[in-house]
Amino acid sequence: MKVRTKVWIEDDRGKVVFGGGREHMLEAIRHLGSMNKAAKALKMSYRALWARIKSTEDRLGAKLVTTRPGGGKASGSSLTPTGKRFLKSFKLLEDSVHQRADKEFDKIFRDKRTNKK
Repeated sequence: MKVRTKVWIEDDRGKVVFGGGREHMLEAIRHLGSMNKAAKALKMSYRALWARIKSTEDRLGAKLVTTRPGGGKASGSSLTPTGKRFLKSFKLLEDSVHQRADKEFDKIFRDKRTNKK
């Protein structure tokens, strides 16, 4: 047995600001250098990806992705310094929550899994 946890951030109205899906989006943009390529890799429309990124940026009040239009070699998308920091911070939070949940699970369920007293 193991515990499963999900981590996401909501605003004061309960609207999702950031979570695993958006983490995957930013990672794909970072690796592929394009929102269009990221959307295709994630099997979603460009419009859906762009809307989620935009809503996150609006709720944070900060730009996470910068785009260079044009279609040539100089075009594409990349994470802003704020986007890189936010992604890194979210991963640290997520790792911390998972580690803590694993420790608590082991502490609480240890006896039940190993039949020890």
